[in-house]
Amino acid sequence: MTALLQIDGLTKAHGTVTVLNGVSLTLDRGQTLALTGESGSGKSTLMHLAAGLDTPDTGSIRIDGAEVSTLDDTGRAALRRNTIGLVFQQFNLVPSLTVTQNIAFQARLAGRHDPARDADLARRLGLAGLGARYPEQLSGGQQQRVAIARALAHRPELILADEPTGNLDEATGDAVLDLLLSLVAETGAALLMVTHSDRLAARLDRRLHLSRGQLAERPRAA
Repeated sequence: MTALLQIDGLTKAHGTVTVLNGVSLTLDRGQTLALTGESGSGKSTLMHLAAGLDTPDTGSIRIDGAEVSTLDDTGRAALRRNTIGLVFQQFNLVPSLTVTQNIAFQARLAGRHDPARDADLARRLGLAGLGARYPEQLSGGQQQRVAIARALAHRPELILADEPTGNLDEATGDAVLDLLLSLVAETGAALLMVTHSDRLAARLDRRLHLSRGQLAERPRAA
């Protein structure tokens, strides 16, 4: 069976600095993978490349067998809209939309809006009762949870999450990871998550550590 996400020989440089140097990984449906590394090691760069938000210098990125780098802007946008759920460190909420409207935003674009699912996600993320508020009326942690709900509402096949618990306290962060892992179990989606937390990384199926532009597998704690 073809891996949902397959990255081979990826390189990326910013100016004279090589950020990624021959990075390869695979991620199967229903599998969870933690990506760790020091700040500035290239974790976010790798996530942006996997999402088709940037292009590699060399190497291949395939999602469900499709080569991302050969897609035009419209094709990459369609891939993000229909297949990928993105949770990045910047919330990127639409300031003129309410919480309820922000959560529904991507699902509506993908033609998969399900108000009952939106309400369930809001409840599980502690957002019940906040649906009429606007992003400026929310705390940073609440905005992060809205962004997570929006990323999950359209039932993505691949979830790319860059420090999804970074703005949350430990208990809420655990609840968010519980939800992400639950979605993987319920739908067979795949999860690639950047985290600085060894504790959270240990809960995922696999762990890769990025250092000096290269990946190394790290065993899970017993």
